[in-house]
Amino acid sequence: IMAERKRGLSGENGEQDRPASASKRVRPEGQGHVAALVLARGGSKGIPLKNIKMLAGVPLIGWVLRAARDSDRFDSVWVSTDHDEIEKVAKAWGAKVHRRSPEVSRDSSSSLETIQEFIRLNPEVDIVCHMQATSPCLHPFHIQEALDMITKQGYDSVFSVVRRHQFRWTEIKKGSDERTVPLNLVPTKRPRRQDWDGELCENGSFYFSKKQLIMSEGSLQGGSVTYYEMLPEYSVDIDVDIDWPVAEQRVLRFGYFGRHKPEVVHLMFCNVSGCLTEGRIFLSLSGEEMVSINTRDTAGLRMLKEEGVEVILLVSRLDPVAQSMADKLAQRTGCQVLQVGAEPQEDLNALVEQKKLSWKDVAYMGNDQPDVKCLNLAGLSAVPGDAPVVASNAAKYTCHSKGGSGAVREFCEYILLQKKKAKSQVQQDRIDRHHF
Repeated sequence: IMAERKRGLSGENGEQDRPASASKRVRPEGQGHVAALVLARGGSKGIPLKNIKMLAGVPLIGWVLRAARDSDRFDSVWVSTDHDEIEKVAKAWGAKVHRRSPEVSRDSSSSLETIQEFIRLNPEVDIVCHMQATSPCLHPFHIQEALDMITKQGYDSVFSVVRRHQFRWTEIKKGSDERTVPLNLVPTKRPRRQDWDGELCENGSFYFSKKQLIMSEGSLQGGSVTYYEMLPEYSVDIDVDIDWPVAEQRVLRFGYFGRHKPEVVHLMFCNVSGCLTEGRIFLSLSGEEMVSINTRDTAGLRMLKEEGVEVILLVSRLDPVAQSMADKLAQRTGCQVLQVGAEPQEDLNALVEQKKLSWKDVAYMGNDQPDVKCLNLAGLSAVPGDAPVVASNAAKYTCHSKGGSGAVREFCEYILLQKKKAKSQVQQDRIDRHHF
């Protein structure tokens, strides 16, 4: 095996420093069609429909599709699936869909069989990058550097690894002879971590392979093969429920959020109806209409204000219940309350300009069709977990919690996390400039 140590050194932001207007992929002369392929079968046993479950506000599969798209190194990006809902999500994230056959959709079917079927149906493909949806911390620079090892250095296959410093043992059972023996150490001479290079373990993020290797030799790893080493913070895998909260915290810190840098917002607009409230109206015996507000949400708004973010609550002129509670909301949250019409953007554009801000400086939380334009414009935007599809497709973040049940608090915490990341990045930039 030909191998060389290859560690991604582009740093946490990597591709994020590139402008949004970066050019699309231009194929080098003599290089064939390069396709990204994500396998996403609908029959996940550990976590039902895991591939489209929301992770940090994004469908799991969306994280790798965004990294693939923004790498600008693929002629086509595909999702191979047998499930209608996964197909819808894949297309919403800009991927083509390979509708796999029943023969390669069984529990016993291998990834290799599915990839071979994909190549037979798409003979123009020369290089396949098989990316796993369960690797949400993949960044565009990982893809770019690994692909260069095939297109510029001449390897036939490249796969991702992470370096582990773990001592391994195994059991030997032969009749009455049962022993535990070491696999990669001599117990009397245990090395210190700094004196041991560790071992290379596949982390499953991606496998680049040439078509001839896949079809003729029936392998994703062969020919002139090497590895691409990823740092441990980017090596996240999700198999069972217990992995999910750990992965969510990791991806919030090390995931790829797109070509923009972490947004720092100075102003937040929050639609009261459906965000602070749960969408239900209670009627008393005397005919009074009432709604409920979660104290976690109001505490979240106060957290934002304490961090210097101005918060304006929006109530519709068409919603008499919300209007009647405006003064109480202002007293309880300490936030300004603003009435808006059927198209909130028309009322808010002048206010954003008046405060000498642009929409990228604004966070917006809404929950339905009238909010779509603002959700698209805002630097950070969110909807509750029970928002209609038309709104969730426009938002940059979809909360786990439902409206009136902690969704606003969740988004407030997300805004503060982005602010913390941006501050950390500025500090690192200063260190880097001083160092060099």
